[in-house]
Amino acid sequence: MARRPGPLLDLAHLACEASRRLSTESDHAIRASLEHCRERARMGRFEPSTHVEALSLLREASRRVLGLEPFPVQLAGALALDAGCAVEMATGEGKTLTAALAAALAGWRGRGVHVVTVNDYLAERDASWMRPLHAWAGLTVESIGEEATPRDRRRAYAADITYATAKEVAADWLRDRLAAARVAPSRSVRTLAGMLAEGVAMPGRSVTADRLVMRGLAHAIVDEADSLLIDEAVTPLIIAGESNEAADERRATAFRVASEIAAGLTESTDFRVDREIREVMLTPEGRRRVADADVAGVPVLSGARRREELVVQALSARVLHDQGRHYLVHEGKIVIVDEFTGRLMSDRTWRDGFHQAIEAKEGVVVTRPKETLDSISFQRFFGMYRRLAGMSGTLSEASRELWSVYSLAVTVIPRHRPPLLERLPLMAYRRSDDRWQGVVDSIVAMNRIGRPVLVGTRSVEASEALSLRLERIGMPHRVLNALRHREEAQVIAAAGVRGAVTIATNMAGRGTDIRLGAGVEGLGGLHVIATELHEAERVDRQLAGRAGRQGEPGSVQAFLSLEDELFVRFASLEAAAASRLSRNGMIPSSVARAVARLAQARAQALARRRRADVLRTDEQLRDSLGFAARGR
Repeated sequence: MARRPGPLLDLAHLACEASRRLSTESDHAIRASLEHCRERARMGRFEPSTHVEALSLLREASRRVLGLEPFPVQLAGALALDAGCAVEMATGEGKTLTAALAAALAGWRGRGVHVVTVNDYLAERDASWMRPLHAWAGLTVESIGEEATPRDRRRAYAADITYATAKEVAADWLRDRLAAARVAPSRSVRTLAGMLAEGVAMPGRSVTADRLVMRGLAHAIVDEADSLLIDEAVTPLIIAGESNEAADERRATAFRVASEIAAGLTESTDFRVDREIREVMLTPEGRRRVADADVAGVPVLSGARRREELVVQALSARVLHDQGRHYLVHEGKIVIVDEFTGRLMSDRTWRDGFHQAIEAKEGVVVTRPKETLDSISFQRFFGMYRRLAGMSGTLSEASRELWSVYSLAVTVIPRHRPPLLERLPLMAYRRSDDRWQGVVDSIVAMNRIGRPVLVGTRSVEASEALSLRLERIGMPHRVLNALRHREEAQVIAAAGVRGAVTIATNMAGRGTDIRLGAGVEGLGGLHVIATELHEAERVDRQLAGRAGRQGEPGSVQAFLSLEDELFVRFASLEAAAASRLSRNGMIPSSVARAVARLAQARAQALARRRRADVLRTDEQLRDSLGFAARGR
């Protein structure tokens, strides 16, 4: 479902006109008027005319304290967010300020608003950047990072506006739910939080606010909404506790033995791999070999069914999960890499023993399996907010799913300035090595004329391999990936200067603003190279959106290989047919583009089915628990 932006733009232009008349007002007068708007919002008297006045005041305040004067399209975006819409704004159109304006309107209502970002870096950056504006509006602002203590979190959620990642907010809610269940099993966490906030006594129980950190789920503004509400919706967030310590060593031995058995099995003969759905299946011969394996002294593997399960898990760890793409061995531990953001998830582990299977594969210490205490999917979690809104540069493709799952109508806000992004012809190769050489040649050509280049890779492994190629030819460059993230701000700050070459995983995709250095605009702006396509075209558009922002010049070009994972998993037969059309190792761009679109369509169809399955499971669990509760 879509909502027309016309009426919102009309209100935005009225607000801009009113804002111009405020330029002669004193700072004290602007602050006093903002306080008056806040009081009306707290009393529930926030009409469309009040929105116009409020936005005009916020626009003038932004000009004075941030040096940023919101465009009409940003004001329209803020109005759409406040109305509970999913807002599509092109990359570079100023979504951070748009979200801050909407957060001010929501914060005035006094129930708290969560501005949800994709990583801790953006949460801290945006909160610090927008704090002066919100202070003028009489609002308190805090951010939450991975290292925040319970006291820090409680203070942050008590603020009018809280910037945090989806992972932190959902995990805090789960921890509060566990605490609420221990204190008052018959109460929901939302009800208990409200009672504690209001000081309601609970006879017979020692209840203090120290047990909970949140004050409810009133309002959320989700940045990069398609990433969090769509792409990551299939991954449940789990709160886990330690398992039985007595059985740890026996289990660790079982994982190691299962990994050794898996290492001796042969694909096609002993097992088959469905790479599209990422599943491993033993053949009859494989089952026989697993059954005949020597597992003496390993009680966990004595049962035939359990032995097969652990061996299949070990096979999946070996053939479907690669170091440098799905995980890293960091300081002797397995650390998951988020495929959507390219960042390390040091506090997450795979469940049901799969993390231990990876540890056994890599020969590191096999850790204690975790026991699931509580879990929730992002679909279900965000559906519990009283008011939900989101924004991204790529929402149109997901409009039906956003409406069916979250009741979010998509509003497409037009650009402030027409785009000047040049899309260069697709370069497609039969072999991966030829593709990487083509990428290096393109980097060298752009560097000769002084244009900054941003190269996007899908994995840490690919970024490091490309870096090695550039080192061999003496090309200065910088790398940004999950291993080299400590200087992220400095790398991004320098990525747009003349002659800069930056290799980055998806860390430089969403939410990254690369500013052009002196003289770069006249050379053609930033040039973006995509070295591999993603399953979702939306992610490719995010990388391309680093160039040509706010009417600046820029260009983007994709380099593909038929050996890429996208083609292997979702269009292997079509890719094989396309390879027969190659000349000098090159595939006609029209053919490669057609195969890529087919592969992406299949990948997204599979992803939608998985998200629907997760939502169906959530609903069944909720209904069954509700039935059980009513029967008590």
